[in-house]
Amino acid sequence: MSVRDDDGTSFMAIRAAWLSFVGGRTQGEIASQLGVSPAKVHRLIAHAQKSGYVKFQVDGRPMECLELEKGLTAGFALKNCIIAPDLGGRDDDSALRAVAVSAAQFLTGLLSGSSVARLGVGMGRTLTAAVEALPKIARPDLEIMSICGSLTRTLAANPYDIVQKMQERTGGIGYYLPVPYFAESQAEKETFLNQRSVQDLMVRAGKSDAFLIGIGSVENEGHLVQRGMISKAEQEDLISRKAVCDLMGRFLTLDGQLAPDPLGDSAVGLHFDEVRGARVIALVGGESKVDATLAALRTGVITDLVADEALARALTDKAGLQLAQSA
Repeated sequence: MSVRDDDGTSFMAIRAAWLSFVGGRTQGEIASQLGVSPAKVHRLIAHAQKSGYVKFQVDGRPMECLELEKGLTAGFALKNCIIAPDLGGRDDDSALRAVAVSAAQFLTGLLSGSSVARLGVGMGRTLTAAVEALPKIARPDLEIMSICGSLTRTLAANPYDIVQKMQERTGGIGYYLPVPYFAESQAEKETFLNQRSVQDLMVRAGKSDAFLIGIGSVENEGHLVQRGMISKAEQEDLISRKAVCDLMGRFLTLDGQLAPDPLGDSAVGLHFDEVRGARVIALVGGESKVDATLAALRTGVITDLVADEALARALTDKAGLQLAQSA
């Protein structure tokens, strides 16, 4: 028997979660009390966790992370910097999990108040993982706005678009930008931008109270390459032009300047210069993104950064930042 997402199942899942996480009962004991099989108890608890009824967090971060945060905050004039501790996996997936949990805690605090009524959002693996780790927050008044095209070039939905996932977590209202992330040409981009609905959505998105973005790379493991958002030839062309970073659809060189590449001119969505001066929260995970992250930070657009410890250490070394040693 499968666990269905109805009120009866949800209430039973909540009770099972209380018995397990608060009461410290075994699955066998819970099964006996609820009159169900241990296998169903396992499914109920998994349902409670997936639905956001179970909120788990570790308060505080290790001293080494706090030192990295101080160094990066000072080095790049950040408003906030949160460095998620190394989980020991030494791979990008472990880094992604750590960043997702830390970012979810940060976003919970940000969205629990009323200061952010409209949130502009980008897309990507790290953002998706963070929103999936987000507990349920009652914010039916929250507007969630796509700041870049929500579709691939084939007009398929992008699996890393977070509008719907954020909507499910907050109960807010989501607005998609129903165009590709990259147009096929400047002429096609102009066609999209001439649509009144697209114009209206972009104007509204640009007036968001805060922006939540990812930082992409042009390497093989990057979102753009993995999802077929750019072709192999386009990737090679970007690398030949010394592009290391995708920031809101625009490509940057390591010094934080726009790479001389026509692909960025075909991006359909807000340019990072259009959000300069606003609160821009970047989530990024994995040491492989050190060049991309450094390039993005050097634009001066990002105000808040959530990253993992290995990336932060590599970033500090590459930027030549000094860390204040704790007593």
